Amino acid sequence: MLKTGIRAGMLAVLSIALAGCQSAYYGAMEQVGVHKRDIMVDRVEDARDAQNDAKEQFKSALEQYRSVVTIEDQALADKYDLLNDEYESSRDAAQAVTDRIEAVEDVSEALFDEWREELQLYSNASLRQQSERKLKNTQSKYTSLIKAMRRSEAKMQPVLAALQDQVLFLKHNLNARAIDALKGELKTIQSDVGRLVKEMERSIAESEAFLKTLQEG
Repeated sequence: MLKTGIRAGMLAVLSIALAGCQSAYYGAMEQVGVHKRDIMVDRVEDARDAQNDAKEQFKSALEQYRSVVTIEDQALADKYDLLNDEYESSRDAAQAVTDRIEAVEDVSEALFDEWREELQLYSNASLRQQSERKLKNTQSKYTSLIKAMRRSEAKMQPVLAALQDQVLFLKHNLNARAIDALKGELKTIQSDVGRLVKEMERSIAESEAFLKTLQEG
């Protein structure tokens, strides 16, 4: 499988990767048969999966928030612990999405630079033109993909901020009035999470379409 080959290649060049030299890393990966295109596919898949994980985590955080403000017989300290755990998990999931998007951007930049440089190596003008058209088409779809990823990433921050506000408020106001105040924010957070989930689903669909483009090529 592709991912198995990529993981094996990554182990072979781990010392180079740790050194942070991306050009040397990609060069070493090619020496073991893993090309930038393969790495790009792998990273887009990882970014798609991270977005899907984050989507589910934010939905889980919303459900936990809803239970915190509606279940009356739950100890306030326990409510804080549950909500704080969901906030921290959501924050980690959001960071994973950011990391995956940056990894996609890194390998894509290297891939497109290489592609443009190699256009000059063609002796057959027709083949060069076909490759150039394919490059432009792939870049256009990639641009749409990254925009979708970044839009969904941006949608996470207001939700995280709202969750953090509620966690902090509950932490320092462990009393019944705090829960009453949190109930007033439930509708807003539900709306924010709903918009976030829709944006992430659009971004995931863009990832699927882009992967299909690469596979067809």
